[in-house]
Amino acid sequence: MSTRINLEDIQTLTDFKRNAKEYVERIKATKSPLVLTVNGKAEVVVHEAQAFQEMMDQLERLEEELRMLKLEALRREIGIGIEQLENGQYTEYDEESLSAFLEDIKARGRKRLAERK
Repeated sequence: MSTRINLEDIQTLTDFKRNAKEYVERIKATKSPLVLTVNGKAEVVVHEAQAFQEMMDQLERLEEELRMLKLEALRREIGIGIEQLENGQYTEYDEESLSAFLEDIKARGRKRLAERK
């Protein structure tokens, strides 16, 4: 299933209304979505129902896979944190040192954002 939209699959809403039957047949045959424009601006996508459902099912599977990967990464990070605590690899902060630590984190974050631009 292709998710790319071909330039031939962009039509005006007016033309679609005039030739709806032909466009619907083409959409069913190609399983490719059709973008409809109004005043030159893309407004609506018409898609064959089964192809749309397959796309939605794939999206749902990918979202679940991503959720599982994030959960696995979180568990791994928690495990590392527990191991570091058990090995004494941590730093205790008081109010003053915690403020400085948080400011350092913010500064590093700002620097990374600036570097991406």
